[in-house]
Amino acid sequence: MTKLADSIQIRNTQFKNRIIKGAMSEALANDAGQPNQAHLKLYEAWAKGGLGCAITGNVMVDFRAKNEPGVVVVETERDLAQLQAWAEVGKRHGMVQLVQLSHPGRQCPKGLNKETVAPSAVPFSPALAVSFGTPRELGEDEILDIIQRFATSAAICEKAGFEGVQLHGAHGYLISQFLSPLTNKRQDQWGGSIENRSRFLLETYQAVRAATSENFIISVKLNSADFQRGGITEEDVIYVFKAMDAAGIDMIEVSGGTYEAPAMAGVKAEKRKASTVAREAYFLDFAEKIRQEVNCHLMVTGGFRTAAGMNAALESGACEFVGIARPFAVEPDLGNRLVAGEDVRYAVEKIKTGIPMVDKMAIMEIIWYAAQFKEIAKGNQPNPKLSPLKVFLNYLKGNVKAVIKGQINSRKSA
Repeated sequence: MTKLADSIQIRNTQFKNRIIKGAMSEALANDAGQPNQAHLKLYEAWAKGGLGCAITGNVMVDFRAKNEPGVVVVETERDLAQLQAWAEVGKRHGMVQLVQLSHPGRQCPKGLNKETVAPSAVPFSPALAVSFGTPRELGEDEILDIIQRFATSAAICEKAGFEGVQLHGAHGYLISQFLSPLTNKRQDQWGGSIENRSRFLLETYQAVRAATSENFIISVKLNSADFQRGGITEEDVIYVFKAMDAAGIDMIEVSGGTYEAPAMAGVKAEKRKASTVAREAYFLDFAEKIRQEVNCHLMVTGGFRTAAGMNAALESGACEFVGIARPFAVEPDLGNRLVAGEDVRYAVEKIKTGIPMVDKMAIMEIIWYAAQFKEIAKGNQPNPKLSPLKVFLNYLKGNVKAVIKGQINSRKSA
């Protein structure tokens, strides 16, 4: 029996093993942001494959702020029946499901929404400014509204039957934007010191906890670093982890990077320490350090490819859960095989279109794997040899259609 196969309990929910599918964008929703049978089929494939827990892809809390076409939006109980069916897929096969709740802030492609908002009106780097516009600074009332939206969405997810949620506080999305001094230049209670910059995350957590039952799991995904000069310091990161632990968070997923410095997609892998490479996981060194500071459950995602490496991470005590994302896009039955001691079968190479500007962005990784999800949802086998250039051209075509069809979000409220 391996450590991966050990069960563990959080609140009143039992996880049958230590394997969690990290969040990946499914891009399967319709123009209205509604989940459908494709989501059910995809998650059923993972559940049947022996996965202990799946964290969904980005689920937006505001239709006016979508990070991409095809993203699910949960603002009201409009889609409660479909959400209940989704939650039931996991229960039927013993797979816990956590809904990743998110607001993209400034990370919205041009043309998708009427406007983008953020803690401060900070433009993207020149390379990404072509695709992402400069956001408008949020007002105080808007900040409070977004916090309440997270709480409302979480309550709906609990009513639907999901075991918990994950607040997306990493990868340059809105919560992460508040935390980073690069994107938060505010001079009020929401900016400046790390105490103020972490206020949005803490108040969001507290609002979600107040809106849900005591048995509902609340986790958060946080960057160990954003890998940008002038970004959040390790001292600040440790403060945030400790503050969330003290507030009562159930689990923290350790990650890193942003769209401008996408370490979460392995882009920075060549600069990692040799010891980290040997141990597979991108963020395991930081997890070992933060383990001494917090008592909540820790999940480390990124880089794991062998059952031995995963078991070693668990046995070290650095984390209670191993997060695996991209391999599940091409190996939906991976859960059962990892528990049996087998390794990841397809070591998919870095996704490259041959277009330098595109290949530097994390978005290419995201959309290539989303294309695999569509095949799994149709009942087909994934294709590890799928052409990245073809996928990218189809993605561009879909975005252009979204604008031409008038799908730019212009509603003033939910």
